[in-house]
Amino acid sequence: MSEATELLREPWDSFERQRGAGKLGIWVFLSSEVLFFGALVLTYTVCRVDHVDAFAAAGRETNIWYGTINTAVLLTSSLTMAVASQAATSHAAFRRLVLWCLTATAALGLVFLVVKGFEYKEDIDKHLVPGSHFALKQAGAQLFYGLYWLITGVHAIHLTIGIFLVSRLALLGSLRDLQLENSPEIEVTGLYWHLVDVIWIFLYPLIYLPGRAS
Repeated sequence: MSEATELLREPWDSFERQRGAGKLGIWVFLSSEVLFFGALVLTYTVCRVDHVDAFAAAGRETNIWYGTINTAVLLTSSLTMAVASQAATSHAAFRRLVLWCLTATAALGLVFLVVKGFEYKEDIDKHLVPGSHFALKQAGAQLFYGLYWLITGVHAIHLTIGIFLVSRLALLGSLRDLQLENSPEIEVTGLYWHLVDVIWIFLYPLIYLPGRAS
């Protein structure tokens, strides 16, 4: 093996170095995601300022129960992911706990998507998809629902990716193809999952609370 190859392999000889490189990479990636969603939220805010009444009327048409249930589901999934990350840095005896929490996290993510699917179906049945058959008369209401479908759709795609990543860790861990103890992959995946959850916490009041204040 050449000396150059040895130098390239050297930084990855320990989990600590892998963890440091992984955390740097994921934080750079998460920063770009924050900028992306921040631009969408800024667009929503500008449109809402220009169409206050229309956004309030459109917000009242959203199903707050679906939104609240999904918020609780994602908050619980953040808890199970955090427990998995913490247990992975502890004694190897916590391996079963790590696997259980990873599986629970992925399952809760799937529950979110199922609930969101029911909500989307209700929106379609109520003709709340922007277009010629849109149920509300205000032009600003169509703008609200255009942003609603865009932002929640992009969030659902990110969550789907997170479910795949977490499920992969659970599968590899159960097959013992991945060392769970002090694994940098679990910590990096956990940071991604928490970002998806935090984004939803910001989206919830923007989507479901307009027009509902007393």
